[in-house]
Amino acid sequence: MKVFLRFFLMSFLCSQAVMSLQPNPPQWPPADVTEGGVFVFDPQDPPAVVQAIVNKAFEINGGQTDNGQFSPNRYAFLFKPGSYPNLTVPIGYYTSVIGLGLKPDDTNIFEVVCQEGNYLYTVGALNTFWRSAENFAMTPTKSYWDNGPICMLWAVSQASPLRRIHLMGANGNLCLFQYFPPFSGAGFSSGGFLADSQIEGQIFAGSQQQWFTRNTAMAGWQNGVWNIVFLGCIGAPASNCGGVLPPNIPSTTIAETPLIAEKPYITIDPAGLYSLVIPGIETNKVGPTLFNPLLNPPGTRVIPFEQVYVASPTDSASKINFMINCKGYHVVLTPGIYNLEIPIKVKRDDICILGIGFPTLVSANGNSCIKVGSVDGVRIAGILLEAGTETAPTLLKWGRKGDKPSSGFLYDCFARVGGMNNSRIVQVKAKEMVQINSDNIVCDNLWLWRADHDVGGIVVNGDNPCDTALEVNGDNVIAYGLAAEHTLKDIVQWNGNFGRVFFFQAEYPYDVTQENYGNPGYVAYRVAPNVTNHQAWGVGVYSFFRDDIVFVNSGFSTPVTPNILFTTAFTRWLNGYGGILHVINNTGAAVDMVSPGPVYQCVFP
Repeated sequence: MKVFLRFFLMSFLCSQAVMSLQPNPPQWPPADVTEGGVFVFDPQDPPAVVQAIVNKAFEINGGQTDNGQFSPNRYAFLFKPGSYPNLTVPIGYYTSVIGLGLKPDDTNIFEVVCQEGNYLYTVGALNTFWRSAENFAMTPTKSYWDNGPICMLWAVSQASPLRRIHLMGANGNLCLFQYFPPFSGAGFSSGGFLADSQIEGQIFAGSQQQWFTRNTAMAGWQNGVWNIVFLGCIGAPASNCGGVLPPNIPSTTIAETPLIAEKPYITIDPAGLYSLVIPGIETNKVGPTLFNPLLNPPGTRVIPFEQVYVASPTDSASKINFMINCKGYHVVLTPGIYNLEIPIKVKRDDICILGIGFPTLVSANGNSCIKVGSVDGVRIAGILLEAGTETAPTLLKWGRKGDKPSSGFLYDCFARVGGMNNSRIVQVKAKEMVQINSDNIVCDNLWLWRADHDVGGIVVNGDNPCDTALEVNGDNVIAYGLAAEHTLKDIVQWNGNFGRVFFFQAEYPYDVTQENYGNPGYVAYRVAPNVTNHQAWGVGVYSFFRDDIVFVNSGFSTPVTPNILFTTAFTRWLNGYGGILHVINNTGAAVDMVSPGPVYQCVFP
């Protein structure tokens, strides 16, 4: 009866909808540089005015000592096509730099830069999260340390994607770390994600512990610490498990990306009209889609903004749901914090929800933030999911168990349980962060984080509880660039068949005991006993049992069958007590304080 009443109510509400079109150009919500919002820049704008805006945002959400890490301010800087020859754009927390051209070369910015968040090298970029840059070209002109390469500096860790960038010229290099001579070392860094780009020079990974690069052309790659994965790239080094062979890059290289549709993006034409570009699906892809995106790949859709609803943080989930499910609009979520008392629900095929400037969706009533129904072709991109004070069963739920086969794409989806709260005063909670029940879903860059620290300091005693980061129940689910950390039971549970994971990074929780974690036998990545087909490449698990002596049996648990294959799996002790006794099941040596590793299992079984 409840299901019938909900269906009747939705049908009634939708029957009252009056056909109309959204404004184009869109009416962006009011923006204030001291609080955030959408800022649209034109090459004809006075350079000093633009520089003052981006500098003020960085003053609020950037700089050293990880300033702005839990700021409520969110920024989307949109650059119309053209050249910005004297502009330097420093990028802090919750900031997106986005070119509005059809291709990256349409928007040329003099300097886009992300320095590490802390010049103390043992911190470095380890907390440099939640920022992005995409769809622009740049000719690097600057070296950021003595005798360092000229490069674009992007010293980051998780949740800081680069997409659709073109670094041009002989010095078109990219630096993924920062060297700070007064401390005589490269700052630690734990990233990251690069996709669909052309780097005419070298990529310098330096101190990056791990990095995932997809469908990028480069002149070459230098360095890296433990786990560097290339998928469908041009110019990548050969696979080198553990980096034991010269040039000692610990690389896992796969020639082709089996299935991808690139992330949707916004463009503006010479008449000032906006469109939402939803790229078509490509198979066995090599290199980037860079210079002619509307002809390659086929199936790309260009949606005028008359059919796109521009949502504001003041909107209720009910209003957004009406715009999606009754009006059939695609949705752009603008920067800000959305306190949702019910989920955003997608009940139509082929809907796109695109977040810009790290819109943060908060579970305000123990609800999911987003639920996708039994629908096909949905794209969701650029969101930050956040737990609230009531326990949510999951922050994002895609489909229902036993649904008919469908397909969809999830891009740059980040989730956290804790961070904005002081866990000594108030707890935030979720059973899971992301649950995928539908078949044929592609995840392109996820970081799912139970916070090890928040505004009150370190998190202890299982505060801000969350059992599992990702549960996959659908078949044929693919993950490109998956990071998940610190949950209090299995971090990833993979129950569907024919799953494929290209790059995985996880840290065990810091604040558990042998009794509540090691003895129950939790793992970072569990392939369920019923699974008969699963593959993973470049997957690593780290331990830092900070508060107690904890030994876990292994990083990975899997059935042993001919069609389950792990390539370059490893474990590493980072710090603390205890360790990991094996890599996969009972195979592989232990890592601990005496023998920190890493220990690689190059092929399993």
